[in-house]
Amino acid sequence: MVLLELDPFLNELTKLYENTKKSGTVWVTLKRSTLQRQKKRKTIEETPAKVPEPSEFRCLVRATDGKKKISCSLTAKDHLRFQTSYGTVLKAHMDSLKKKEKKDKKEKKTTAPKAPVS
Repeated sequence: MVLLELDPFLNELTKLYENTKKSGTVWVTLKRSTLQRQKKRKTIEETPAKVPEPSEFRCLVRATDGKKKISCSLTAKDHLRFQTSYGTVLKAHMDSLKKKEKKDKKEKKTTAPKAPVS
């Protein structure tokens, strides 16, 4: 997996969407992260869990089409700019979605008429 900066990530994401335009899927996940590898703990009692300060948290964004994987790390300052750029990319590539089949509100009933009772 390749860890990219914000602008190259959005460019690669656009390429992923273009490559899967005819058929395929792109999965995008967002996750809160500290981007620090955690050591394996033998027991919980030996090493207490340390929660990082809220200012240390970052957002890890991952995208894949099943073959190629890309990722990006965002700070709280970059988040708003990323959201607007990501929204633009999504709007540009949502035209290849299949339209949902509409069902008629009034369903036609195909029952035979009842014979009159005499």
